[in-house]
Amino acid sequence: MHLHKTITALTLAGASLFSLAPAQAEKLVLGNEGSYPPFSMVDPSGRLTGFEPDLAREMCKRMKADCEIVVMDFKALIPALLQKKLDAVVSQTKPLPERKEKVLFGRPVLFNPDSYVVPEAKNYTFTPEGLKGVRIGLQRGSAQAKYVGETFGNAVQIVFYDNPDQIRLDLANGRLDMSLGPKISWTNEFLSKPQGKGWKFAGGDLWTGGGEAGSSWIARKDSGELLNRMSATVDAIIKDCTFTKLRKPYMEVELLPEEAACR
Repeated sequence: MHLHKTITALTLAGASLFSLAPAQAEKLVLGNEGSYPPFSMVDPSGRLTGFEPDLAREMCKRMKADCEIVVMDFKALIPALLQKKLDAVVSQTKPLPERKEKVLFGRPVLFNPDSYVVPEAKNYTFTPEGLKGVRIGLQRGSAQAKYVGETFGNAVQIVFYDNPDQIRLDLANGRLDMSLGPKISWTNEFLSKPQGKGWKFAGGDLWTGGGEAGSSWIARKDSGELLNRMSATVDAIIKDCTFTKLRKPYMEVELLPEEAACR
């Protein structure tokens, strides 16, 4: 009888301890391109840094999730997401119609229009005739590449690259005539630097994401609940001005209208 009571007591004690044990953190694998400064880049030590990784880490901390951020070429992110190698993508993605057919888009994480980057001495007319034979460097699989292909067809010579750093290098070395990309990135990483001397924006502000403004993080269509939690957490980060605090070390320009409240 005493033995039975002892076993019962030990069982109850064990159950009590088990119930007090912390729940295992949600594990998430997030994809980021890692080559889009100042939004994401890999530092000399091999650590992924930049505004979007910092924002993603803050989001994961508030969601109490154990997140691994995997770096891969931008063009590989959506295929990896659809193959369930990733739970979500935390690289800004434009809402092209064909992308919206495949994945879900969260709340915008920034508004960053595109513009052409051309030599200061050039005054191009942005028509198929005006750009005939022009060599334009674009990132493979990007919204900008789709836009240029649809707008100018075979009139222009599109040269594809895996990342913007390669495009900037070839622009500076005279191997390209122009590029098209987000104004914030091109200002910070090219026009404001010595290698960007003699270059300018042209053609006005463009929304190449199917005409829809803003860029977002994305998840699979079977992960709506996860994406809703991600968006709600980013909303909270924006509201308490942590978004602005994380952004300031990388760039001065505000990325969202809501940041005006944090000035």
